Amino acid sequence: MNKTNDYTSVMARRGEIMRSSVGIDYGSFATGKLAFDYEGMMEETGNTLDEVKRIQEASNVGDTPLLELKNLTALARKISEPGRGARIFVKDEANNPARSFKDRRASLSVHRALERGYPGVTAATSGNYGAAVASQAARENLPCIIVQEVFDSRGFEQPEIAEKGRACEAYGAEVLQLSVGPELFYVFLLVLEETGFFNASLYTPFSIAGIETLGMEIVEQAEELAGRPPDAIVSTHAGGGLTTGTARGVLKAGSPETLIIGASVNLEGLHMASDRDFNRKSFTTGHTGFGIPFAVQPDRSDVPRNAARVLRYLDRYVTVTQGSVFYMTEALAQLEGLERGPAGNTSLAAAFALARTMGEDEVIVVNETEYTGAGKHPYAQIAFARKMGVEVFRGDPSMERPGENIVIPLEPGQVTAAEVDLDRLRGSYIKNACKSLGEDKEITGVDLDFLCEDARLDRERALELLAAEGVRFSGLG
Repeated sequence: MNKTNDYTSVMARRGEIMRSSVGIDYGSFATGKLAFDYEGMMEETGNTLDEVKRIQEASNVGDTPLLELKNLTALARKISEPGRGARIFVKDEANNPARSFKDRRASLSVHRALERGYPGVTAATSGNYGAAVASQAARENLPCIIVQEVFDSRGFEQPEIAEKGRACEAYGAEVLQLSVGPELFYVFLLVLEETGFFNASLYTPFSIAGIETLGMEIVEQAEELAGRPPDAIVSTHAGGGLTTGTARGVLKAGSPETLIIGASVNLEGLHMASDRDFNRKSFTTGHTGFGIPFAVQPDRSDVPRNAARVLRYLDRYVTVTQGSVFYMTEALAQLEGLERGPAGNTSLAAAFALARTMGEDEVIVVNETEYTGAGKHPYAQIAFARKMGVEVFRGDPSMERPGENIVIPLEPGQVTAAEVDLDRLRGSYIKNACKSLGEDKEITGVDLDFLCEDARLDRERALELLAAEGVRFSGLG
């Protein structure tokens, strides 16, 4: 019988399509109503950290330099209290083949696709990951399709998204460009079903395991260059994969005392699925429109169980303004001679602000850079913002209102990082988890233990939050 391809029918088949496209029986890891064996799922890759490193070495991925930003450190110290101003380092991931950390994710996904005999690979992404998948697929002569969300209803495309689409095509991928809305996931499911390609999702165990080498390298290189492991690592946070993988690698490198800090551009008030709001932001990733929803509802991804689960690992979460990121992008270029793209400069802006609160003997690491290009350059982004009716001016960044204006700081002391209440996010996580229970509002010990681990909550606090949602705890299981 022929399958019908209307939206409702395809969405009803999404579970079957996803299982076939990644070769993982996610159901086998379920241990309760809410609980699943997270570490067991991560072991599904079948590769140790050393094996992942060898796979990446064969693909010219990883082993990127850790650079000390001596001039930015000096600037931070100049405007800080005496004795303050941590040494700032950056992991220069722009040295990977497709020039971002996402080559690490793509390398393991493409390896898996080849290992399991898939005829090609595909990914739904408007970002660097598409270029990384296309690059790794090209090395293996494997067909690749990238599905991009590009246009608003007027046909306008952000210069950064257009830049990334051109990169995908340069590596030989077929790029399907779509408008904003639910069409993206529907078309992606059709592509998976019709081609039988491997789903190189950002959220599979392969994608997260590929980033663990990044965390491991940071610890090893910091010990070599600074004589100590990092006191803090700042990670640009969007879907959570970079933060999760880095943190796991840091733990495997034996540095549990290193603080893991997430950083996102503050886009409060803008809705990522809104046709109007889509082009009224100047950052396509690394912002709160992804960072907060993925933190509190990780399984909203394109696979049944998301391997990126940041609440397990985050020690702190901060936000920075769009204008501050543009300011630090130019500071990096003009003080350190490094022109790099926007996403990594989100965590750089946060690291610069946080370094001023730390001691001079401490080490803070920005865990990635990415390449820049015509569409990613601040001037292109600012020109597009003005075209969309967003006001751009120099002033106090606290005056910035996402979608209305972008305020470029007047001086470096105005670059600040605002704290996000992780306890509030943990409460939202519990609330979202409870919604999936439906009418049966009773859980067992297996579920409670999982929720405590997944959100880093003690049992007493978890039980308080569950009771507020009307969920009963049987104490069994």
